[in-house]
This record gives sequence, C-alpha cells and structure tokens, in this order.
Amino acid sequence: MTPRHKPMKQFLTLPPNGARFRALSLEFAWFGSESVSVDAPTLVFLHEGLGCIDLWRNFPEALCERLQCRGFAYSRFAYGESTPRPLEEPFPADYLERETLENLPDVLGAVGIERPWLIGHSDGGTIALLAAANDPGGAHYPGIVAIAPHYRVEEVCIIGIERARAAYEQGDLRKRLAKYHRDVDSAFYGWCNVWLDPARRGWNIEAALKNVTCPTLAIQGVQDEYATLDQIEAIQRHAPQTKLMKVDGCGHFPFFNQPEAVIDAIAAFVREHRQ
Repeated sequence: MTPRHKPMKQFLTLPPNGARFRALSLEFAWFGSESVSVDAPTLVFLHEGLGCIDLWRNFPEALCERLQCRGFAYSRFAYGESTPRPLEEPFPADYLERETLENLPDVLGAVGIERPWLIGHSDGGTIALLAAANDPGGAHYPGIVAIAPHYRVEEVCIIGIERARAAYEQGDLRKRLAKYHRDVDSAFYGWCNVWLDPARRGWNIEAALKNVTCPTLAIQGVQDEYATLDQIEAIQRHAPQTKLMKVDGCGHFPFFNQPEAVIDAIAAFVREHRQ
C-alpha cells in the first residue's frame, strides 16, 4: 500500500433511545472517489478493540481504489475522537452484541448507507459476524469479511491482552495510542478489562455462527498472538459457505503485514459475490 492522504473526518450524533442512555458523537470518514458506478458495492470498515479511523491507516482507501467503490469507517463509542466512555462505566460483557444491534444500524441509517459489505477486524470482525447472523436473509448485509475475529475466549487471547496491559502500564503503548484516542485510558481499559474479566471467560457466539448465511471470507494470521486458527475454522464449520484465508508469516494484522495479498483476496471475493 502506498501512502495516502488522511481522510476528512466528520461527526454524527446518535440520540439517546431505549437502549442507549446518552447521545453519542461519533467521528466518521468516507474513502474512495464519489464518482463510482451506481452498482458499485459500499464497504463499511469496523475497527478492532483498540482501533479507530486513523488506525486503519491506508487499508480502506487502498481496498476501495482496487474495487473502484466507496468505503465508510467510524470510530465507536470510547474510541478515536468519538465520545469517551467514563472510566467508572465498564464495557458490558455483551458490548459487541450491543454495538451490532443498537449502534451499527443507527450509524448506517444516519449516513444513508444501505446493504453494505462489512469489513471487520478483531472486535470489528465479531461485530460483522453478529450482524450477518442477525440478517440470515441478507436483506441488510450482502457479504462480510471477518479479519482475525473472535467467536470465543481463548487462553492465548488472555495472555496476549495481559501482555498488552503490561506494555501499556510499563512500556510505551499508552504514549503511542494517546495520539489516536481522545481519552486513551477509556479506550484501553474498557477493552482490556472486559476481556480479562473472569466472569466473561465463557463468552462465545458459537450458536450464532450457524445463522451466518451470506458470503463470508474469514482471514487470520497463522501466528496471531491473540488467537488460534480455530477462531476462523469454527466459522466455516457452522457456516460452510465461508472461505478461509490463513496468512502465514503474520500475526493479528494481516492487512498490514501482507497488504497486497489481503487486498487481492478481498477484492476477488467481493467481485465474485457482488449482486
């Protein structure tokens, strides 16, 4: 991927509703040229557990350029320049399910996106899977790409997050992340604490995977420091239409470690299945 300019960020407001107790200001950005074919797909990028718009780097623009389409990304509650989550208000155990059902549809409705392809990484990959599971007929999401998703808690994930916490508290991770998040402690500890909560060790979405019926591409680095390959193999076991891409020589960020291979695979997958 060659260097690109930073996306022009804007903000949208989600008002309180029955499930959302406060109004949220969320940053978002568009990628790709506005002059694309009317039947070109729209890609929606769902970031990882410590991510935001800026931490996608050049990937959304490069993929949109390859597909000659438009892309959209937003920073979720607590991330980037979006509304921070108060430190005394921990992420709920079902925070991924809530994001899928309560915020994602409202965000897409606010910007007028219909039937997007979801491209999710890590937490975002799980959100993409949950969205597809709640849309078995494909009325809202014609296809998804889940990069390094989680369907259950593994010991290797706990070890990886404990290592990240040590780097945050004793190393330079906090300084590096502070460049991207309005309240870096809110972003980091919200994610870290919910995954390390012993009460959440039994969390999994295995039952939902059988409801994923849309075209699905699951990608994972063979050396992922947060998961074993069972995370994507289970998706295929329950949703046999799933295509797997196991990327050797890389960890949790295949689209940074081997960008051209990942972009080639996603572009080919979307072209094959677009309606």
